[in-house]
Amino acid sequence: MPRQPTLVGNVVLMVIDIQKGAFLEGDGGIPHMPGYTENMTRARQVIDAAHDMDVPVIFFQEIHRRDRIDYGRELDGSEGIHCMEGDPGTPVAAVEMDMRETDYFVHKRRYSVFFGTETEILLKGLKAETLILIGGMTDVCVHYSFVDGHQHDYYCRVVADSVGGTSLEAHQASLNAMEYLQAGAVISTEDIVAALRGKNQAAA
Repeated sequence: MPRQPTLVGNVVLMVIDIQKGAFLEGDGGIPHMPGYTENMTRARQVIDAAHDMDVPVIFFQEIHRRDRIDYGRELDGSEGIHCMEGDPGTPVAAVEMDMRETDYFVHKRRYSVFFGTETEILLKGLKAETLILIGGMTDVCVHYSFVDGHQHDYYCRVVADSVGGTSLEAHQASLNAMEYLQAGAVISTEDIVAALRGKNQAAA
């Protein structure tokens, strides 16, 4: 099959779990690859471009109740307690990412942004065709959200240096897996920002 264009139709930016913990020393529960905070900081460039180009932005927050009733099987693997209500690292990094009143916000209890949330209703209302994914973790919430988006027939793009994984190896393996599903899915921050600005100019 021929490679699809980078952006097809209506575009939505999905900011997945860029939460205060990304910028706090020792915020635990999940390991972070070297350069994770730098990648989260870089993600702001994509958000700025989306805001400038009037592309809808959805912020997602993983959050769990303090009685742990909604963790399910999340603690059966390598992850410890994370994203708990009331913890300093759990809120969305709203200031760091310039979250605005005009942006959308969805909280989730599981890894995928589609599982048990209003995401699909929201995307239908926005008539979304292409989803741009930034945030964390590359090999967990970003990867599983990408797969669900793919299976819902969206064009999915993941910004390789604006996502971060639990390790460099896991980060790269998940990028490879997403590229396997959609050729051209993995893109750099510089290139996605250029594509957003170019799409807006082409539509003018």
